[in-house]
Amino acid sequence: QVQLVESGGGLVQAGGSLRLSCAASGRTFSRYAMGWFRQAPGKEREFVSAISWSGGSTDYADSVKGRFTISRDNVKNTVYLQMNSLKPEDTAVYYCAGRSRTYTGQREREYDYWGQGTQVTVSS
Repeated sequence: QVQLVESGGGLVQAGGSLRLSCAASGRTFSRYAMGWFRQAPGKEREFVSAISWSGGSTDYADSVKGRFTISRDNVKNTVYLQMNSLKPEDTAVYYCAGRSRTYTGQREREYDYWGQGTQVTVSS
């Protein structure tokens, strides 16, 4: 069993930056690929980024490529999402997710564990 707790959300102006963190419990964190998803008001939850167990492979949605960077620290059992050049359309609740596979995935159903989410609001 893995429990995920996100932090780092908040209100930021367009063009600004935020770093989200996702702290995971459980001794097998390093065996899990991790992902970030987001859900804007009135929209379905969508894939943002994912990272393999070792951090050697990453994946991004086209909408965030070049602006967001995912990373992980398997000693600290934490995955990060560095978000730069934020836009108002990045406003959403951001969720951390873990899957019991070592490689990345883009579909919600591929993930077994979810955090409670953290709100990111980007003002224009």
